[in-house]
Amino acid sequence: MAAAPENAMAAVVPSAVLRVCRTLRDAGFQAWIVGGAVRDLVLGKVPSDWDVASDALPEKVLELFDKTIATGLQHGTVTALVGRGAERESVEITTFRGEGAYSDSRRPDAVHFGVPLDEDLKRRDFVINAMAFDPIDARLHDPFGGAADLQDRRIRAVGVASERFNEDGLRVMRAVRFVSTLDFELDEATEEGMRTALGALGQVAQERVRVELLKLLAGAAPARALELARRNGVLAVVLPELEALPLAEAFGRMAALSADPCLRLGALLAGLSSAQLEPVLRRLTLSNEERHRVVGMLRGYDLQCRDFADEGSWRRHLSRVGRVHARDCLDLLEAEAKRTADAAFTQAISLARAVLASGVALEVRDLAIGGKEVMAETGARGPLIGDILQGLLDAVLDIPARNQREHLLALTRDLAKKHG
Repeated sequence: MAAAPENAMAAVVPSAVLRVCRTLRDAGFQAWIVGGAVRDLVLGKVPSDWDVASDALPEKVLELFDKTIATGLQHGTVTALVGRGAERESVEITTFRGEGAYSDSRRPDAVHFGVPLDEDLKRRDFVINAMAFDPIDARLHDPFGGAADLQDRRIRAVGVASERFNEDGLRVMRAVRFVSTLDFELDEATEEGMRTALGALGQVAQERVRVELLKLLAGAAPARALELARRNGVLAVVLPELEALPLAEAFGRMAALSADPCLRLGALLAGLSSAQLEPVLRRLTLSNEERHRVVGMLRGYDLQCRDFADEGSWRRHLSRVGRVHARDCLDLLEAEAKRTADAAFTQAISLARAVLASGVALEVRDLAIGGKEVMAETGARGPLIGDILQGLLDAVLDIPARNQREHLLALTRDLAKKHG
């Protein structure tokens, strides 16, 4: 993989970022794009995030720009607001800095300004993230060989790997994540250094771990990254419940799925019991929506479905799962069928998809009548209404053609007598 030409890299830099760099340069300061944006530029990608580093002190940055936010002055970071109204964009500017010890395995105890660019770059995690780019002169600054590592598809720590990882335990997860998202290999010395920092990883807030895990799962090589994590003890820290599962099976399911992190997380956790699942999802600090999605798809992950050869069995199963989770559930089941090369199971899932697409009633809300009509027809109140509606749904799941207003009203009266 050849690095993108520097002129081509400069051509995709947003005008707001270029304006910030020009303002700094015109005032006599250096201005470099740094971090993941430079990595992406070298790879020929258009970055989504842009960070600028400068030798200008934070107080000077505040003077140079009309509208700013003091994002993190103690760490040298100021956000400049460039443009007007809906066209306004924010660009983060950080002063070149050196750092002290990381006693909490997350942030430096102290930072000091006035250091050269290379000292600022050497505090970063990986060589591929320790490059800088001058968009005005279209010049790449690469003191540690980041472009060569991108060429070799390699992730290598800056300096001594164990020191970098123990400074911030999250870097262990970032290393594993980059293996997946970039589909790169981890340098041997870097992998060794990662194993020294499992204690630091254990101190990292779960919210930060979750972000890295979901990015990993959405990557190009999640199984290889997770196997690396297992081999080096990372999974035992982050997801110890997986240690007892047949991970090769989980990886096989993931390989058959789209790059949807929640769906792949479901494939990874499919072997856990319901009692184990909820604590894991809460510990990962998933959003309510993400947690409900994973729980919902796994509620229907029942391998006995491979024996379903008729629409009625699938209607009842999909009803238990719920329409909102049904597609995820079928995607997981189909991934297992592909993993095991079970053609009959794959065919059964095709039948299930046809049932789902047909629009037949699967839930109470799909019925041709609702609770108010049950009340009016029978005088029922309270829990009895729910019992009657469930009875109607059971009848419709047996024979979908029964989902007609007049038929259900007549059946409602029969059910009311039965429950009365």
